[in-house]
Amino acid sequence: MRIDKRVNDEMRLIKITDDFVKYPEGSVLIEFGETKVICNATVNANVPPFLKGSGTGWVTAEYAMLPRATHFRNIREASKGKLSGRTHEISRLIGRSLRSVINLELLGEKSIILDCDVIQADGGTRTAAISGAFIALNKAVKRMIEQGEIDENPINDSVAAVSLGIVDNELYLDLNYEEDSNAQVDLNLVGTKGGKLIEIQGTAEGLPFEKEKVSEMIDLGFKGLEVIFAAQDKILRL
Repeated sequence: MRIDKRVNDEMRLIKITDDFVKYPEGSVLIEFGETKVICNATVNANVPPFLKGSGTGWVTAEYAMLPRATHFRNIREASKGKLSGRTHEISRLIGRSLRSVINLELLGEKSIILDCDVIQADGGTRTAAISGAFIALNKAVKRMIEQGEIDENPINDSVAAVSLGIVDNELYLDLNYEEDSNAQVDLNLVGTKGGKLIEIQGTAEGLPFEKEKVSEMIDLGFKGLEVIFAAQDKILRL
């Protein structure tokens, strides 16, 4: 039994609040247990310079964490004058994950920007951000279709992400902060509802681990993704 009384292959409670912010084209608050992330989608009628004249759109993301999202106050990165490597890395991960399931040509020369802001962190912030950003992206695309900005839905599959880890030689699904802090192996899995992999980020925090464990973790990860997809579908009514 884990710290929060879950069994090894059990997800934390997932809660999704629709239309959390009224102004964006798509907005949700997603909660994985005590981790809470606001995901907002904004549609812009332009694209980055490298895509101008191409007829192709773009999807990108920005990730940030509020100063008191954690146990102690972190200095705002804006105050430091630069973003941390971690913030850059997670922002790019979210963008890559979403672009993998959308036909950018069907967007025309328009951009969709996903802002993922962590208001409370208890492990798995990047996985919650990806899972919530996909919902916000869907809602923005639906509005674009309704307003006649695009002719058809460019999204071809669902995407979600989940964390896994080996803690005290036990394989756990959806780690909270305390578990993640003590993990011997830490792995993040991004996948599609169609059963395909988008990205695997896995690290041994101490001693190396057997390659057979990777397959075991992927299988367990997809079991967790099914729970997330069900929660996404309920909001999107897919």
